Amino acid sequence: MPVTLHEVTADYPGHRALHGISATLPAGAVTALTGPNGSGKSTLLNLLAGTLTPTTGTISYGRPCRPAYVVQRSAVPDALPLTVREAVTMGRWAERGPWRRLTRADRAVVDDCLTRLGIADLAHRQLGGLSGGQRQRTLIAQALAQRAPLLLLDEPTAALDAAAQRQITDTLTRIAADDGTTVVHATHHPAEAAAADHTLTLAAGHLC
Repeated sequence: MPVTLHEVTADYPGHRALHGISATLPAGAVTALTGPNGSGKSTLLNLLAGTLTPTTGTISYGRPCRPAYVVQRSAVPDALPLTVREAVTMGRWAERGPWRRLTRADRAVVDDCLTRLGIADLAHRQLGGLSGGQRQRTLIAQALAQRAPLLLLDEPTAALDAAAQRQITDTLTRIAADDGTTVVHATHHPAEAAAADHTLTLAAGHLC
């Protein structure tokens, strides 16, 4: 599913965060958002996720969708009393709601996401007892369980070691290639940007 931005601006009180952004994010590919802190990467992700409304301009999706959004690791409390399986199962709430019983198909989706992210053996572990890389893979599995055509991630490898960074980068590549998912992630790492199919670089709210 391609995503097209046309002359998109975004304002916060007293500050313009994005200036006339026009770009097309290719379907079934990984797009890396690069640029220094404060360049507008997180703002752009929030616009794509629908949690922020453009001041002017339009964002068009290939079809109606509810994007899956993995926020920065620091935005998710470490002490959540959840197992890995419970956290991934929450991804099905987008479709089922939190109070409806999961179907056999829902449980199969959760099992598939656990396996694909290499965390099936951690299913009964508490989130608070995981390494940074394991925890981030759990959050990505939760997003993947939504079966959304657009997957957004805000610096998914921040504060991870090099091995965990490569694992996450490889996982995003597989998700785009195997599922046809449009993946957009913010990154500060040149190697991750180089591994992406497409790159947008921002500076002071402008597209370079």
